[in-house]
Amino acid sequence: MSDIEPFPIAIPEADLVDLAERLDRARLPEAETVPDASQGLELNRLESLLDTWRDHDWRGLEERWNAIPHFRARIDGLGIAFWHVRSPEPTALPLLLTHGWPGSPLEFEQVLGPLSDPVAYGGSPADAFHLVVPSLPGFGFSERPSEPGWNPGRTAGAWAELMSRLGYERFGAHGGDWGAYVSTELAVRHPSRLIGLHLTMPIASPLPEDHATASSAERRMIERREAHLADGYGFGLQMGTRPQTVGSALVDSPVGLAAWLGEKFVAYADTRPEAGGGVGLRHQADGISLYWMTATGASSSRWYWEALRWAPRTAEAEYAHPVSVPTACTVFPADPWPTARRWAQRRYTDLRSWNEPDRGGHFPGLEQPDLLVRELRDAFRTLR
Repeated sequence: MSDIEPFPIAIPEADLVDLAERLDRARLPEAETVPDASQGLELNRLESLLDTWRDHDWRGLEERWNAIPHFRARIDGLGIAFWHVRSPEPTALPLLLTHGWPGSPLEFEQVLGPLSDPVAYGGSPADAFHLVVPSLPGFGFSERPSEPGWNPGRTAGAWAELMSRLGYERFGAHGGDWGAYVSTELAVRHPSRLIGLHLTMPIASPLPEDHATASSAERRMIERREAHLADGYGFGLQMGTRPQTVGSALVDSPVGLAAWLGEKFVAYADTRPEAGGGVGLRHQADGISLYWMTATGASSSRWYWEALRWAPRTAEAEYAHPVSVPTACTVFPADPWPTARRWAQRRYTDLRSWNEPDRGGHFPGLEQPDLLVRELRDAFRTLR
């Protein structure tokens, strides 16, 4: 475990004072001219989010963060920050959890206890995990790359090295959003090391012939994917082409950062009251505060620039890299990238389970943590 050091966090008080002053001086736009979110995050939602952020307890978040074993390791020339929560159960399975954007390790804060110490939460010791939760390069307390090349493929290699240094030669992997890309790439590059794979956003697009043979349910999925690309993915194109431009605003303006991240916390979540209402304002403020305090608005945007130049551009290119690792998928109904089982099993050739819950969205660890815990336990129970 060389070159792995504890990494407690402590933001200078001056940074908290500066944030409070900036929020007090916030200059907001006028309200949107439509009665919906088609122009972006509505003014009333932004005002509620900013009110929550003004009352946010960063020092309390620091205490929670530092209560979780947090480390940093230099891998491939970059400092990678990560939580490492060892289970009290000696037979626990190592599990790597990877977040996406606009997320962070905080997506998994609520599932750390139940997954690592199931007995304390009324579960079985046979379901215990040792958990490793890294921050993507340029996110959170991981260092910001100073050169190009840190894409999901390179990150998958760094994750494999991190698990080796921690003494985990075989492990499971879970991810959604860009975490699904990194986890899938781990399975492509290091299949012998992965016991299993669990994804909430399988990377498998419909082929041209799938459009012609689509069932009614698959047709709705295709239409949702196309609608999202046309009307909901402008942020990704901006960060994928000019991340430094938008990043300048995200690092300098807390209101801009809150709107940029907060819009997706709403748009990508299952906000129906009967489904729990989506990502709560407190959790949104936690995540946005982390991006602000670490000044990672630009570096996290550059991840898109890197990833979009690396990621397969067509369904055929995706299927050219099949995954043989045993895979389980949980596809939540409000995720903006719906995937049909028929498409997924073409790429994930050992698809062991497929579940479509009736609630939840792109951020299950924040929206439905109990459900995510159950899905992960079920997915790996037969693979241990």
